[in-house]
Amino acid sequence: MSPIPQRPPLDVRRLGRTKYEDAYELQQQLVAQRVEGKIPDTLVLTEHEPVITLGRGSKREDVAGVQLPVFEIERGGEATWHGPGQVVAYPILLLSESRRDLHRYLRDLEEVVIRVLAEFQVEGRREPGKTGVWIGDRKVCSIGVAVRRWVTFHGLALNVHNDPAAFLGFNPCGLDPNVMTRLADHAELPPANILIEVLLIKHFTEVFGHELPTPAAPTARGGGDAHFPELPILG
Repeated sequence: MSPIPQRPPLDVRRLGRTKYEDAYELQQQLVAQRVEGKIPDTLVLTEHEPVITLGRGSKREDVAGVQLPVFEIERGGEATWHGPGQVVAYPILLLSESRRDLHRYLRDLEEVVIRVLAEFQVEGRREPGKTGVWIGDRKVCSIGVAVRRWVTFHGLALNVHNDPAAFLGFNPCGLDPNVMTRLADHAELPPANILIEVLLIKHFTEVFGHELPTPAAPTARGGGDAHFPELPILG
């Protein structure tokens, strides 16, 4: 019998609440380390302080009236908001030769979110010609990525408990702000985002074919769960 192919490991970093600039700097460090082969594929999960980011498809004047910090970054897409109640996932992946298709990568990220929504009996869908995930005619997840030497960064933002009014005052992803929705309006959810993070990890490993490290044995100091390492919150 042929040996079963080993699935690559996925390091998960749950940061809690972060300033956008700190998470962005961490992404740059992780991308450089992944390019050099110093770390495995990594999934960063966080929740940002309120901020607007501008992808390559937008201009500063698109958010001229917004009273929040604005960061121009190298991901695809247009302007969007990040803030409390939203789960943001940044995959730092070295795409294998068989997966070096950015359209496929975007569809795979959408598939992860669609499977998470299905856990709550909510039907997520794709919108032809656009990127992200919709519930009916409302957008619940924005996706914008970048790649450096076939290592991915930036990623997806899933609206969970956030205030929908945060999108008012500009056109998120080039859309009317009233198009944006949140999962809490379509399903009963626990008040914290940890369940959403756990489900994102579960379906991310399934869609991309990774496995989590074996949990470390407890130590005299209490150890911790290798799947959910205790990391300092940036900022």
